[in-house]
Order: sequence, then C-alpha cells, then structure tokens
Amino acid sequence: MVLSATGLEKTYSSLLPWEPNVTVLDGASIELRAGEVVGIVGENGSGKSTLMQCLVGALDPDAGSVTRPGGIGWCPQDDRLYDRLTVDETFRLFGQAHGMAPEEIEEAADRLTERLAFERFRDRRVDRLSGGNRRKLTLSISLMHDPDVLLLDEPYTGFDWETYLAFWELTESLSERGTTVALISHLVREQERFDRIYELSDGSLTVRDHA
Repeated sequence: MVLSATGLEKTYSSLLPWEPNVTVLDGASIELRAGEVVGIVGENGSGKSTLMQCLVGALDPDAGSVTRPGGIGWCPQDDRLYDRLTVDETFRLFGQAHGMAPEEIEEAADRLTERLAFERFRDRRVDRLSGGNRRKLTLSISLMHDPDVLLLDEPYTGFDWETYLAFWELTESLSERGTTVALISHLVREQERFDRIYELSDGSLTVRDHA
C-alpha cells in the first residue's frame, strides 16, 4: 500500500448562525497500491477536492488518519502558479523546492513540455498562457520530481482532444513505471482506463463496479 486513508471526517462550520454546518467527509476510507490508476468521482460539492487536500496533507481532517509515502505530486483544481514568472522560471522555482539539481530540472522541463506539447511557450509569462497551457504547467510541476503517488484534481480541464490523449499516454507510462495515479473528476469517461473507481457520496467512498 503506497497511500491509505481511514475514517476521514471533515465538517465546515457555517458562516451564518442560522445555517447548519456542512459535513463533506463522513468516514471516508481509500487504499492506493503501486502502479494503479484510480478514479474518484462524485457530484459537484460532494467533497472530492476536500478529500484530495486531506490525502496530500494540505488540509487536516477532523478525524481519521492518512498514511502516505514521502514522494507525492499534487495537481490541484485551482493552479498555484505565479503570474509574473515564465514557464522555465516556474520549473526552476518548483524544482528547487523539491531539492532537484539544475540539470534535473532542465531535463524534466524538456521532457514534460515536449510530452504535453507546450515547449514553444517556455519563455512566456504565466499570465499570458491560455487556460489549457496553465493546466499543462500545473500538471508538469506536480510530477517533475518523479513522485511515488500523483494526486490529480480535475487534471484535464481545458485540454483539447490531442492533449487529452497525450495525458492518458503519460498516465499509462507512469503506471507502468510503478507510479500510482489517483484522478478526481465529476465525470469519468473511458472507464476501462482505470483499475478501480471510487464514488464519493454522502461523505463516504464506495468502489464502483465498472466491469
């Protein structure tokens, strides 16, 4: 097991005294194994992004536990990019944060920008990128340090069809190398691409039968 969560609970307090608190996770549990491609689906507002933040360690659950390895990559739904930096400067910033050597950062930038077809934008500032290219950059920096587990929140929003296919080719190659990929979406197409699909409903996770 490369990542597991047991009995996660999370409730958000209402800002208004006459409105009830909102429970989004109520005993949610999940297990991820090496090399798996796992989908997590649920309606809008079901708590998928809250679950992802708890799994990656960006948010503490009210109860429950998460066991995770050292190497995690996270592609959040809303990018955490710096608009005034170029694409290359963004790679260098996040690569240094991961403790990567300059040549490792350059190799990762070369490989990922070519794989996702945005290498011609490497000198462009982030605030001048299209939404799809911002998404490609966010995805790239989440996996540039070769994490053991990659957690993706709506990763292909804004992708055209060719980039969508390139994303799945990349996901398959990561899985073959033993990297675990967990993907959150409100809608999962091509269910055969997944080893397992969890459905988040009423705060808990159940495995969906997609045979």
